[in-house]
Amino acid sequence: MGTTGCTDLMMLLHLTGHALETELTARLAEIGLTPRARCVLSSALKAERTQSEIADEVSIDKTTMVVTLDVLEQAGFAERRPSPTDRRARVVAVTEQGRAITEKADQVVADVYESVLGSLPVDEREGLVKGLTRLLEGRLSTPMPCERPPRKRALRHAVG
Repeated sequence: MGTTGCTDLMMLLHLTGHALETELTARLAEIGLTPRARCVLSSALKAERTQSEIADEVSIDKTTMVVTLDVLEQAGFAERRPSPTDRRARVVAVTEQGRAITEKADQVVADVYESVLGSLPVDEREGLVKGLTRLLEGRLSTPMPCERPPRKRALRHAVG
């Protein structure tokens, strides 16, 4: 029976992740942003990066990246500029308005995380986060080869 007994670990993690993603999506929508758009803006604020580099970092395909950047540009949150080192590439520049919305979004995410973790007993909070981090950095860090892998979700940077 082991340490998990009859627990369906995948379903437990999936449902928990879905509930958290739904709450974050709803709360970020209140300020006019999506989790994906927040990820893109956050990545672009770290350093001068091309669209492709950001797409790779936040785990979204190039088509989705283009659509996301179209929305961010229309909202006045970001601009695509020619790369100084590769004339075929575009660098994503965050506008002042984009910086401001990213700060608001970061606070929304921090508030949701605090609320979620705050619903657990104090002695369980750190253990949960440490355990999940260890799994992602260790045992689950390299995906198993699979002929038809499930689609990867684009929320890598929504978590932190």
